[in-house]
Amino acid sequence: MNLQISGHHIEVTPALREYVENKLDPVVRHFDKVTGVNVVLSVEKLKQKAEVTIHVPGKDMHVEESGDDLYAAIDAMFDKLDRQVQKYKQKIQDHHRGEKPGMQDAE
Repeated sequence: MNLQISGHHIEVTPALREYVENKLDPVVRHFDKVTGVNVVLSVEKLKQKAEVTIHVPGKDMHVEESGDDLYAAIDAMFDKLDRQVQKYKQKIQDHHRGEKPGMQDAE
């Protein structure tokens, strides 16, 4: 997995980098086919913004969140991303099950 963390008008400190990596772990544990992750942390006047783009086979997912506190924005962003990844994983599993429910009764 390729992880890229960058900052826009902000320096990405080792503490911020470690925080993002720790928040990313549960997402990767839920869906192990993640090929790449791009995280952009930025500051615009008083608004702290966090964006992530995650690359999985067949789809790229993008989530952004902003708030007064950068750590809170990162938390909310990864919560949204985790829900998206779980929904996508469920969708893939449902499509690969074979027959659709109720098809046996059609005869």
